[in-house]
Amino acid sequence: MDLLYKSTRSENETVTASQAILKGLASDGGLFVPTSIPKLSVSLQELSGMSYKETAYVVMKEFLTDFTEEELKSCIDKAYDAKFDTEEIAPLVKAEGAYYLELFHGATIAFKDMALSILPHLLTTSARKNNVKNDIVILTATSGDTGKAALAGFADVPGTRIVVFYPKGGVSPIQEKQMVTQTGENTFVVGIKGNFDQAQSGVKAIFGDKELEKEMNDAGFQFSSANSINIGRLVPQVVYYVYAYARLLANGEISDGEEINVVVPTGNFGNILAAYYAKNMGLPIHKFICASNDNKVLYDFFTTGIYDKNREFILTMSPSMDILISSNLERLIYKIADCDSAKNNELMTALSSEGRYSITEEMKGKLQDFYGNYGSEEETSEIIKKIYEETGYVIDTHTAVAAVVYDKYTRETADTTKAVIASTASPFKFTRNVMNSIDPKYDAMDDFTLVDELSKISGVSVPNAIEEIRTAKVLHDTVCEVEEMKSVVKRFLEI
Repeated sequence: MDLLYKSTRSENETVTASQAILKGLASDGGLFVPTSIPKLSVSLQELSGMSYKETAYVVMKEFLTDFTEEELKSCIDKAYDAKFDTEEIAPLVKAEGAYYLELFHGATIAFKDMALSILPHLLTTSARKNNVKNDIVILTATSGDTGKAALAGFADVPGTRIVVFYPKGGVSPIQEKQMVTQTGENTFVVGIKGNFDQAQSGVKAIFGDKELEKEMNDAGFQFSSANSINIGRLVPQVVYYVYAYARLLANGEISDGEEINVVVPTGNFGNILAAYYAKNMGLPIHKFICASNDNKVLYDFFTTGIYDKNREFILTMSPSMDILISSNLERLIYKIADCDSAKNNELMTALSSEGRYSITEEMKGKLQDFYGNYGSEEETSEIIKKIYEETGYVIDTHTAVAAVVYDKYTRETADTTKAVIASTASPFKFTRNVMNSIDPKYDAMDDFTLVDELSKISGVSVPNAIEEIRTAKVLHDTVCEVEEMKSVVKRFLEI
């Protein structure tokens, strides 16, 4: 039986997996969710003997049922290849009593590579399956990492264009350099004079513009998304939690069926939602530990049951988490509302009009598996220094937020369940904050001297993603106001 997808905001539309990937966002503004979450078809013991690619096929075939075995395996083979600097794709490193799942060994040294390496292939395959003749225009807002990973994935892919908006001044210098030096005739990068939430709202408004959609179609284009709202982004993320569990089992660190905790530094909520989907597939997960930075909208939500974005937007050293509207939370809200699209729609309308909503006590009762907390800037710096001094292991600023929150969780609960911490970016991507945390003396150095210094103290070679931007030429210098985003897109597409 094919698994179908429907919108979180209405009962009217069901689509196949490939159609959901192509559309990105449902026509009513909702997110596509599977009509049911499938179960793993092999045992955990069998999984423990599988490679990353084999695990990816076992997990993804359950969600993407209208892809043939040949199509899906081809997408997986093209995605998880020499672009990754380790054969394991997502190695586990034990440090400070937890297992760090390193999700940053891809082309752009952040966890977004795990899904954005495969999304272009899923999209182009989906277009062929649905006889799409238009060029696909990927439109994406980024808080720093999605942008570069999407650009790298889609650069020069035939039949596609990609436009990335990022908050000018709201990403790290390395993140910005990675994006603005991106090659590829079909790529376009734009800084906006605003924050990430404004960039994301601007992109959603463009998606919902019916007049523009008609103009695009007449010119031979149609939009799709590479943001984590696309189900083609979410499904590949489920894979690495299954793989991490299988590795722990294979290495004798846990017994078959033993529960683990998962700790995730969380911005847009897709990464932790993927772990939730993995549990629903049958993976033994005890707690989802949701780690926020000073923009602690999710911590407040899990504590009170009230989601309220009406607060100061704080720029932190973990910029990929500087988010006040966690788009993927909608998928969880829909699930705990018993898949009631009317109830979910009511809450999302309140978020849009008033900037807040409150869930019922019954819904709150279904969040018992989640624990939320946050790490301040000072705590984040302190734990980077502590872990380095005690173990020699260097983590980035986002992973550090997760480490802070995990530390708080264990002290509060005395829970000794083994934990996997999603390590979402290489420390080389946030070198200045990482090195300053270890010792303030580093602040006098320029960015690339810091890169070499980090390599020296960590014993890790400078990743290729950093080496290639040292002398790379800036190719994208467009900056616009939020209200100019639509006209900038039209200019790039010459419509």
